[in-house]
Amino acid sequence: MPKMLLSLTLNGEETELLVQPYHTLLEAVRESAGLTGAKEGCGTGDCGACTVHLDGQPVASCLVLAMQARGRNVRTVEGLASQDGSLHPVQEMFVKHGVPQCGFCIPGMIMSASALLETTPVPSEEEIRLGIAGNLCRCTGYTKMVAAISEAATAGKEG
Repeated sequence: MPKMLLSLTLNGEETELLVQPYHTLLEAVRESAGLTGAKEGCGTGDCGACTVHLDGQPVASCLVLAMQARGRNVRTVEGLASQDGSLHPVQEMFVKHGVPQCGFCIPGMIMSASALLETTPVPSEEEIRLGIAGNLCRCTGYTKMVAAISEAATAGKEG
């Protein structure tokens, strides 16, 4: 089957990718764009490891066909840091709190948390837990993650 041209805004830059029409957004981002932050965990949208932002909303990129992103804005964990290279507050606090263990779930978790803070700048613990509920981590009890996200919310307000 011939590849199709996918034009989208990827991490703030107009991008064109050649993709198979049956490829998922996850495959397009990883294989065609070479951005490997989003991971394929379950392939069924249950684990959150592949979470990216599509037009500002967190989505399981394993469930979105690549061509559905045509003309749209996609942000991956690689595009979350500032242009000057400084980390997003969620990324900073994940490091500060020692959240990463195996690291497999971290990009998706960070993308869900950053989307939450866009809509709920100072979330309660319950709102944080609901905001990351679609992301599974097999290494932690989520306590450090919740603390890091909570501190990221206040750190973003101090700057």
